[in-house]
Amino acid sequence: MSLVEKVNWEKNSGLIPAIAQDKYTGAVLMLGYMNREALVATLENQVVIFYSRSKQRLWMKGETSGNRLLLKSICLDCDQDTLLMQVEAVGPTCHTGDLSCFGDVQKPKLQILNDLEQLIESRINQLPENSYTADLVRSGIQRLAQKVGEEAVEVVVATLAQDNTAVINESADLLYHLMVLLKVLKLGLEELLDCLTARSTTQVNTK
Repeated sequence: MSLVEKVNWEKNSGLIPAIAQDKYTGAVLMLGYMNREALVATLENQVVIFYSRSKQRLWMKGETSGNRLLLKSICLDCDQDTLLMQVEAVGPTCHTGDLSCFGDVQKPKLQILNDLEQLIESRINQLPENSYTADLVRSGIQRLAQKVGEEAVEVVVATLAQDNTAVINESADLLYHLMVLLKVLKLGLEELLDCLTARSTTQVNTK
């Protein structure tokens, strides 16, 4: 049975609450409503499309602002009357410019990784002047790989020196350079997290 058919559409007069959650940080971004047509359109286009109760029509999030929600996964709750969507947010979700429609909520710490990845990708695509990231990319893949190695050595040196402050600073440098290298290779945090998830699942199943 398809997801659309599993939904209890009769319970709320043909509408179902749909929660959008940032896939990378877990932050709840907004709550909207879907009818059957909106859910079908969302699944087909892989972009979140709600049913607007005020406009009485389908409404693609970001159709005016461009700040769309790209669907990454979707599931139905145990009562078959609420949807949870994991999404990739293109720009701020709220019309006020906030990350979330729930007001000035504290930004999840892991959000910085997603923000940094987007900034790195922007620098790689535009290669602006006076940008360290752009200079790294221009230096070539061999130099970039060398930089990752150098930063890893710095982490080791700081660890052996028992300098925790230096360990944190050098680790941050290592993570940044590694993220640049991944993006140059057309990879990113998503592939890295998928790998860790697969390893974690394998370890649990073999215990």
